[in-house]
Amino acid sequence: MNTLEHAFAVILAGGGGTRLWPKSRNQSPKQFLKLLGNDTMTQVTAARITKLVAWDHVIVVTNQAYVNEVRKQLPEVPPENIIAEPQKRDTALAMLVGALYAQAKDPKAIVLNCASDHVVVNEAEYVKVMKAALEVAAKGEYLISVGISPSYPASGFGYIKAGTELGKISGGLNLFKVDSFTEKPNVATARAFISTGRYFWNANMYVWSAQALAAAFQVHQPQTYDLAQNLKSLSPKAFHDALPAIYNQAENISIDYAISEKVDNLALIPGDFGWNDVGDWKVVYELGKKDGNGNVVISETATHPILAIHSENNMVQSNSRLIALYGISDMIVVDTDEILMIIPKDKSQDVKKLVENLKEQGKKEYL
Repeated sequence: MNTLEHAFAVILAGGGGTRLWPKSRNQSPKQFLKLLGNDTMTQVTAARITKLVAWDHVIVVTNQAYVNEVRKQLPEVPPENIIAEPQKRDTALAMLVGALYAQAKDPKAIVLNCASDHVVVNEAEYVKVMKAALEVAAKGEYLISVGISPSYPASGFGYIKAGTELGKISGGLNLFKVDSFTEKPNVATARAFISTGRYFWNANMYVWSAQALAAAFQVHQPQTYDLAQNLKSLSPKAFHDALPAIYNQAENISIDYAISEKVDNLALIPGDFGWNDVGDWKVVYELGKKDGNGNVVISETATHPILAIHSENNMVQSNSRLIALYGISDMIVVDTDEILMIIPKDKSQDVKKLVENLKEQGKKEYL
């Protein structure tokens, strides 16, 4: 069997990204923005995974408000492959629905799941790791998690502990039994984890056969399985038409809580390919191209109208009008049509507090 012939990719593209406000907003979340180059994050993700799967095997799970934007940004994806979730139900249902859609097209479908808003620096290594994961998943014995080799003691990520080594797989990679999950430990605990060499960041990079995932839901989430199981036998139109009733009754739960932490056949493949989830503006700065003064300037227009004198290590998101800085260092400046935000770079995680305050004030027009 040619594994890649049966490979599908499910891109999850329904999230928000409040820490990248005010550029990332309800009508234009971060996955549809050009934050790190000439293409949006969704376009970069799709280009990366089509090194493994054909365009007609790309499935995008998003919400109804973003369907037209997905079609605009990814015209190569067949329109029927864009699944509009009627309401948010977290990652468990999204991944199950994506897998069942793939299975409706190919009973032997193997599914690679990926977020639409993550960065991968070393695409060749990513392709090697994911190809190996698809090959293991195709045998149907294991659900695969690709764990990210940690580069620092992050407290904002979940961690997966690798247990017994199950052997070598293609590309010279190791396959491990998953021992345990830990959700967002403090820095000291994260540092201790990393020192053991057995812990990996959980990036929700899962690879499995559609049949194996459905079997896991049947055991551990039987109500959701009963609601959704018939999707695998439907035509694309009937599939989409059936979703509102399913989403209206399904539980709101993540894939980790629903499946990953419960199954006994979850295996881990370590991945070290320069992964980042671009969680805030400081990360955008760290990943961006810096000028001689350490400033990063981002603009979706051809020009970058910025005047910076005695100003260093700033991240500036331009919106076509001139931004002038004098004696300003280590700041985030984001300019949009309606909003200008200025915040210290080391406080970039606190952007969410601005968003929360606007919610409390009922100022939805700024969200």
